[in-house]
Amino acid sequence: MRTERRWGFYSELLVLSVMLSVGIRVEAQSLTWLGTLDGSWSEAWSVSADGAVVAGAVFNASGYWRAFRWTRSGGMQDLGTLGGSWSEAYSVSSDGSVVVGRSDTATDYWHAFRWTAAGGMQDLGTLGGQKNFAWSVSADGSAVVGLAQNATGYWRAFRWTARGGMQDLGTLGGWESEAWGVSADGSIVVGGAFNASGQRHAFRWTTARGMEDLNQTYASLLTNGSWLWLAFALSPDGRYIVGRGYNATTAYYEAFLLDTWRIGDTNGDGCIDDSDLLTVLLAFGTPGTGYSRHEDINKDSIVDDADLLIVLFHFGSGC
Repeated sequence: MRTERRWGFYSELLVLSVMLSVGIRVEAQSLTWLGTLDGSWSEAWSVSADGAVVAGAVFNASGYWRAFRWTRSGGMQDLGTLGGSWSEAYSVSSDGSVVVGRSDTATDYWHAFRWTAAGGMQDLGTLGGQKNFAWSVSADGSAVVGLAQNATGYWRAFRWTARGGMQDLGTLGGWESEAWGVSADGSIVVGGAFNASGQRHAFRWTTARGMEDLNQTYASLLTNGSWLWLAFALSPDGRYIVGRGYNATTAYYEAFLLDTWRIGDTNGDGCIDDSDLLTVLLAFGTPGTGYSRHEDINKDSIVDDADLLIVLFHFGSGC
């Protein structure tokens, strides 16, 4: 009797499992080789948020690198060039609709491009010089960043938008700069720039403040002799910045992670005020960490009285 009940229970579980599997697609771990078109080498540089679109470069049968966009439904697509023979794609927007990179022109100079299915490959123009490159595109596809030569031949960080075109982001007092990363909405750009003393420092540029030296803005976080050399990327909301710097404690050049928000600041406006207090109160009791939920200030996986006390303790700071 006990055995019959056990087998009956297992049979019901089996039937339930089969029923649940019908109409429900379960994604398993997978590895997809994206191909090489008719060539022998390809490299993937960027992927959309859902993994459905990939961008990179493929070495074709004619011996040229060509920018590609790969989709699960359409496979690998050659994005063409700006009149020359070469192109490379470095970044794709969150939804996969916008691809950016560089391509040579009919005059044999590299130019930054922005590609869409509707408009094809678009030359983003120049800052008066002959060469430029696009390294990254915002998650929403609205802003493109990279570096471009100006009329005097110096490299400058740029930010391109459909409304404003290619904009020179300036320097930190020196001659050259380069942009590497951009926030999800395109409002924050990071990279490296030379100061008046000829030193390269990591920078952050915003539409409101322009270019600022991270070594000056966050000087209190740097031990004597340490400095931030170059910023490569940032989190979608712009809070976290990563790059390379010099750690005076170890005397090594090391990767760094910079949290740019003040303790108790939940919205990144630099001021700990009633809006932060209200945000924590509304999120009180919810799970998550400070990396995905800013209200969890101490990153203990729960928004609770400890986070509320932190806001109260730092209330008015930065205002």
